[in-house]
Amino acid sequence: MGSCDAAGLRRLVSKDTALSVGRQCELLGLGRSSYYYVPKTESPENLLYMRLMDEEYLKHPFYGVQQMTYFLRNRGYQVNPKRVRRLLRLMGLEAVCPGPHTSKPGKGAGHQVFPYLLRGLEINRPGQVVGTDITYIPMMNGFLYLVAFMDWYSRYVLSWELSNSLETVFCLEAMERVWGQVDVDILNTDQGSQFTSNDFTGAVKAAGARQSMDGKGRAIDNIFTERLWRSVKYEDVYLKSYGNGTEAWESLGAYFDFYNTERPNKHLGGIPPVRVFSGQVEAPSISRC
Repeated sequence: MGSCDAAGLRRLVSKDTALSVGRQCELLGLGRSSYYYVPKTESPENLLYMRLMDEEYLKHPFYGVQQMTYFLRNRGYQVNPKRVRRLLRLMGLEAVCPGPHTSKPGKGAGHQVFPYLLRGLEINRPGQVVGTDITYIPMMNGFLYLVAFMDWYSRYVLSWELSNSLETVFCLEAMERVWGQVDVDILNTDQGSQFTSNDFTGAVKAAGARQSMDGKGRAIDNIFTERLWRSVKYEDVYLKSYGNGTEAWESLGAYFDFYNTERPNKHLGGIPPVRVFSGQVEAPSISRC
């Protein structure tokens, strides 16, 4: 299929129908990767600033617009706060006491907010708590967004997906792949619009799970997923500088397989997550405060 033909078919895909994007791609004979994994673009200069701020945010998540402006200026880049603010919003990064919020809170009748259910909970088995979050993935000529679902007890990555937009559909499709792997009691999310949407909260309820939401500004509420983002970025994303969306998808797939089945996890005593998730080895219980 030529690039012009693929571009025309991509324009036929709608997110406002009952059919999932994946099913529409299948019916059109369009590879999912050619729809989801076309990177969003910015100028080379802005992509450089975004990459630098993404790395700095992993180290100092309390940095807001002013601190990031100073950070870039101290590196020799003449930027103003207005530009930094726009790029941080595009990346979905927001310093709030501290903590990243990759999507804006949803408002109105189409969104629901749930209480944080993990306070005082002892997590001692797979499926008891699954956490999810979204992060920004820099690339050579653009960027994508990554969502992942992780079993907190075993640190096993159950599912993940890439998208070139922050709309709810890619989170739903990744979540759909979770249910067949483990019986989920609680699904913990932040208060972003993807996770408060009726489509998402309804799918969680239909699967028989309860939804828990982080308190605003409490980065510790989702610390296991934040650790995953640091690992995947330092060990894969930053090292490889993906050239296109397909390369990103293939490399991340290989990394998550390695993370689950081979990479020693220091919080599990050096054991790969799959051995705990599969029940071969017991891990220490996790107490939430």
